Amino acid sequence: MTAELVRGQNHPLPQSRLEIRVSAGHPVVAGATLGDEQGTVRGTEWVAHPGSPQLPGLEVSRQAAADHRLAVDLEAVPETVHRVNVLLALPVGVGGPASFASLAAPFVAVTSLDGSEVASYTITGLDAESAVVALELYRRQGAWKVRAVGQGYAGGLAEMLTDQGLPRGHELASVILDAVAGGLARSVAAPPPRTTDGDRVRTTAGPPGPEGDHRPAAPPETPPHPQQPVPEGGPVDYAHPRRRTTAPPPPPPAAPPAQPGRAPVPVAGDASGWSMDERLYNQVWGMFEDLARTTAAYRSAVDFAESRLEQELDKALSDPRNRIGNAGTNAREQARAKCDALIAQAREVLERDIAQLLAESQVVEPALPLAYARWDSPLWSAYQLPMENPMALRVGDLHLPERPDLRIPMLVRLPLERGLWIDSGRTGSEAALLMDQAQLKQLAMDTAVAVAARLLAVYPAGEFTVHVIDPAGAAASSLVPLVSSGVLDEPPATGAGGVAAVLAKLTQRVDLVQMAVRGGAADALPAGVDTAEQLLIVNDFPHGFDDRALTQLRYLADEGPSVGVHLMMVADREDASAYGPVLDPLWRSLLRITPVPDDHLADPWVGHAWTYEPLQAPPGGRLLGEVLGQVASARRTWRR
Repeated sequence: MTAELVRGQNHPLPQSRLEIRVSAGHPVVAGATLGDEQGTVRGTEWVAHPGSPQLPGLEVSRQAAADHRLAVDLEAVPETVHRVNVLLALPVGVGGPASFASLAAPFVAVTSLDGSEVASYTITGLDAESAVVALELYRRQGAWKVRAVGQGYAGGLAEMLTDQGLPRGHELASVILDAVAGGLARSVAAPPPRTTDGDRVRTTAGPPGPEGDHRPAAPPETPPHPQQPVPEGGPVDYAHPRRRTTAPPPPPPAAPPAQPGRAPVPVAGDASGWSMDERLYNQVWGMFEDLARTTAAYRSAVDFAESRLEQELDKALSDPRNRIGNAGTNAREQARAKCDALIAQAREVLERDIAQLLAESQVVEPALPLAYARWDSPLWSAYQLPMENPMALRVGDLHLPERPDLRIPMLVRLPLERGLWIDSGRTGSEAALLMDQAQLKQLAMDTAVAVAARLLAVYPAGEFTVHVIDPAGAAASSLVPLVSSGVLDEPPATGAGGVAAVLAKLTQRVDLVQMAVRGGAADALPAGVDTAEQLLIVNDFPHGFDDRALTQLRYLADEGPSVGVHLMMVADREDASAYGPVLDPLWRSLLRITPVPDDHLADPWVGHAWTYEPLQAPPGGRLLGEVLGQVASARRTWRR
């Protein structure tokens, strides 16, 4: 039976190999410190954090996430260690909340390797604190116990580390937060809640597992709240109940009833939302989350089976009776058979969940609106200019190695909340390494043009404007669709003078709109200010950029998105290496995508590495030319 702890309460730990699961509802940093008998952390080598996630007997997550699983083996920690503190902290400098006051109470649970909870604790009462010691595992008279701590620190991670006796806590805090910022830069941001009951509930076929979950080998990644038991089969709700609201959205279309013992029939738009586009957007993100979590459960089950195999093999080898005759061989074969059976069972459940997601994908894909659809959709062949601003844009597909044919559309919210960086470097992936540098740069620019074309096509006439900086004119062939169709108001800027002119124009627009908004006079802008969303494509950075231009570019990346100016960089980071760490904030502010498949993106729930595949425009350029021709014609008509 699970012990539901309150602050200061302790509970014995029945075994040494454990998992600590965290559900926070918002990306947090999870770490741990090792302490001596007085609780003092003797040095940075006693701190496990995203930049250094492994210590003897301890492994933590490599990035900030809403959910975490920390692995603990208390028998493997050094003998001088008597305390293990589990830490949570909000990442700073990335635009998130400054304290826990605005967030749901974090929930932590200590579980055995089979997923059964030993103890849980909901950390309530946090206010101005941005870091908290959640739990303490401590050794007392040779036995280990867990204590609910809940000690918060308004001074954040630095104050918390210093309080634990770390001499240079502030320096380590900076190292940790830098590592977290780098991890968040590669993470696909979860969509903000737009409707009031957006929690996704999936129904799966088959009997429930031993804990009521439909996955027999491991529980859901987000543990249920102590006051809400796991249902006995049927729907499994992955969302923490404290993150719900009450006003109901319009009901989604009803799904046909499922036959007994079979999965429910998928329906396009079965998620919540005020419009079909929003329902489909939420449904795609629900599929994304479901695949992330069911894969996490499978991987956890495999890890558990292999850990159990290791324990049983150690036990068999340590028994002197198994060293004579065939007893040892039989014991090893039985242990491996159990391991294979557990993995096969987990794989069966994974395949069942994936089959359901594949069926749902086959229904959802044809129903996606223009902005979410692939280039081969009939909507693009029969293109018609939209009348309303889109909610999101598809910029590629994502998949995991367990099932590469199950592809999740990668939808980014519009207006763009982060700029895009299309990496033209050869160090990102194996596919890039096999390509010629000039060919890769052209492919990167082709990808940028395809994304820009989709943006122009999904906005109403006059609502989106594209600017291009190509200092050396190296992208002339890739830019032909944009230039020849007439969708650009001005030709691509070349040379240092052209770079300076475009940056000055957009910087002035950002300044004017910011002043108007702050002064409450957003409708009093000068007549020459283009109020449409602006996209600046920069090719071959930093060629053609002096220090002033570089400062303006960073300003646009930081301040532009809030007033409708967005950045798309086509660049190789190695080309700008001379600037050193000065440009690190710029790269981190942009969402990196690649012109070739690459596994650099992470989901916001469990941090899997997902393979991203870009959406390349159809070969030949006919479809792209026809679509952009209609866009250009509509823009000319709109301006009359």
